[in-house]
Amino acid sequence: MLEFRKEFFADERDDNLKEIGKGTQRQDMLGHVTAMTKYFDDHKVQNLLHLKVLRSPHHHARIRHIDVSAAQGAPGVKRVIRGADVPVNINTLLSLLNFGKDDEPSLAVDKVRYKGEPVVAVVATTEREAFEALSKIRVDYDPLPAVFDVEEAIKPGAPVVNEVYPNNTFEYHDKYDHQKLRFGDVEKAFAQADHVLEQRYQMSPIEHAPTETNGTVAAPDTNGRYVVYTGAQGLFFALDTCAKILNVPSNRLHFIGGTVGGGFGGKVDSVTEPLAILGAMLTGRPVRYLHNREEEMQFGPPRGAERIFIKDGVMKDGRIIARYVRSYFDSGAYTRLSSYAVVKCVAHIPGPYTIPNVWADVYCVYTNRTPATAMRGFGITAVDFALETQMDKLAHLVGMNPMEFRILNAYRDGDMKAHRREAKNCALIECVQVAAEKAKWPIRDEFKRMHSRSGGGGDRAVIPHTPGVTPSATPPRPQRTSYERPGMPQPTPQSAPQPMPAAASAPQPPSLPAQPAPVQTQHGATRFSSVFGTRRR
Repeated sequence: MLEFRKEFFADERDDNLKEIGKGTQRQDMLGHVTAMTKYFDDHKVQNLLHLKVLRSPHHHARIRHIDVSAAQGAPGVKRVIRGADVPVNINTLLSLLNFGKDDEPSLAVDKVRYKGEPVVAVVATTEREAFEALSKIRVDYDPLPAVFDVEEAIKPGAPVVNEVYPNNTFEYHDKYDHQKLRFGDVEKAFAQADHVLEQRYQMSPIEHAPTETNGTVAAPDTNGRYVVYTGAQGLFFALDTCAKILNVPSNRLHFIGGTVGGGFGGKVDSVTEPLAILGAMLTGRPVRYLHNREEEMQFGPPRGAERIFIKDGVMKDGRIIARYVRSYFDSGAYTRLSSYAVVKCVAHIPGPYTIPNVWADVYCVYTNRTPATAMRGFGITAVDFALETQMDKLAHLVGMNPMEFRILNAYRDGDMKAHRREAKNCALIECVQVAAEKAKWPIRDEFKRMHSRSGGGGDRAVIPHTPGVTPSATPPRPQRTSYERPGMPQPTPQSAPQPMPAAASAPQPPSLPAQPAPVQTQHGATRFSSVFGTRRR
């Protein structure tokens, strides 16, 4: 439990949260509409140089030779930068957290693994001179077979995209090729289900398309330091990444952020900062490196494509008794943040529903696509869309109202999740009820009377036998923390859930009293507010 001492934050914000329907002015609104907001590119520095990058025209190719002699003598050129000039020319973003192996160069040396990969950088007096110098660089490539489909990439004999991971899958804990979830016995439950539904879902890469493209201005400062103006979303993350790549102490880099002109997750990868700083180091002058729109769309990291297979077993009365999810994250040519997205995805399965048998196998796969990154709930958004679409299909299959179908299967306080953690502070039932009311979607009275705070636990809190998994001798530590306020109305106890057939071990919906007493339902915002004095993660 995390104690939240409200008295220490009395002036931080108003927790009453009564803003919907009111014309509240954002703190930064006036700056935006009066053009006074300052972005990274608004910082004017003298003697500014411009950095541009030569990129690979191939999805996969071996670099045989690079000739930069003509570019070095071109008008206005101050420096040509190659991979050998980068102090530590290999990195992976999450290496700062000791998660994954370094696999991505700032400038390609021996191979290019996706179309648009940086190969050579030129620093010149003007952008035009930099582009003209790039046109004088000659690179000899030996094209290699490429793979763009995640399932094709993991087949035997597929082209090796990333030699750090020769099987084209990220390695968790240096030995596991995917994230696995095992809870109960799905095969046994599928055999006993009245209906089995298996569906395939495919999500395409999505470009963030921010108004302000990725960019950085780096300038020499006093005492061997460098000041860096950037639109990075994670300022200290970018600082430490650059310190590692440039092999300098982090206190030599002074990062200055500010307003980001649109990010949505697409400005966490430090794609411009290292080269801009290196250019300033090698020339002794300020350097600006800004993606144009074409570079942003081709080289800027997108939300990764995802392929998701969901197989569900459901009974005629609507109870889901088994769910199996197999999913593939298309990381592109390098890891970036996709390995973490897989962890988040598995943590979200099977969605906010009590299902007694849940298995999942989720892979982070390398292809010859542009490396993927974060975007608005990455790791969760796509699988949640797939799961909820599957819920609608299941409801149609058994002939149930889709709202009532969700209420029937929703977590209740005290239920055991597939990750062997007790469900608490559940509110899906209440959310569905309110959504149905607002949308004028009819649901029956017995479903209107259900709530998340009773009917859970008991048989629904039991960890089922799981083939191949040895039960722990120590039961899981209780995770429940009371969230009741003094004077909060208590729910009328409902009768215990009906026993399940032993074979399927599926949770029953709670039985309803014949004449339930009125219950004042506490919905999400009230139950989670820090006003109550505690906040839990």
